[in-house]
Amino acid sequence: MPNPAAALPSPIEFFPALTACAGVRHGFITRIPGIDVVTDRAEALIRLDSAHHRARADLGLAEKVFLTAEQVHGNRVAVIAEAPVNEQCFAGADGLITNRSEVSLGIYVADCCAVFLIDPLRHCLGLVHSGRKGTELEIVPRAIEAMSERFGTNPRDLAIQLSPSIRPPHYEVDFTAEIVRQAGAKGVQQIHDHGACTACDLRRYYSYRAEKGRTGRMLALLALA
Repeated sequence: MPNPAAALPSPIEFFPALTACAGVRHGFITRIPGIDVVTDRAEALIRLDSAHHRARADLGLAEKVFLTAEQVHGNRVAVIAEAPVNEQCFAGADGLITNRSEVSLGIYVADCCAVFLIDPLRHCLGLVHSGRKGTELEIVPRAIEAMSERFGTNPRDLAIQLSPSIRPPHYEVDFTAEIVRQAGAKGVQQIHDHGACTACDLRRYYSYRAEKGRTGRMLALLALA
């Protein structure tokens, strides 16, 4: 008898634009089959933790220090310029930038967009949580500015990737289009949008709106190799 789980797609997605960037590891962990996440965010993340840890190991990131952001729908970008000793969640932050190869950045999403920023010339990168509010507060332009100020990034050298996120008609605002516009206005020339709507494919993704707030979170991962 066929195993239903065998027909499910892989829980890790890769983006061709980032795969083409040498010296970078990334992954987008989608819905994990068989884990009950019909609960609040905190409990859902606890239930997903083991599977997310295995995915990090599969990506070769298990030995790196795992860093996340509190994600308060703001525009604060935390800078990691020194090697941390322990895993850390940066309070009040929705974005992370670093030039340290010892760390792995993580952002959790379930309709909002995870935005990957890579500067292959200066060997630095960023990972940002940008939903409707964060986009209105221009967190992606702030991350670009922070990378320029701290690491010398020229926006023209950046490669930016947008993850799957909720989109019209399932959401009244197309904030991903605004993220693309904002990044372009800062001078970024390589902007890639995955294009998938999280609310359109609940077999593949978690959607806060479609599942009325009781669901899991995808995990975006980014690190220097």
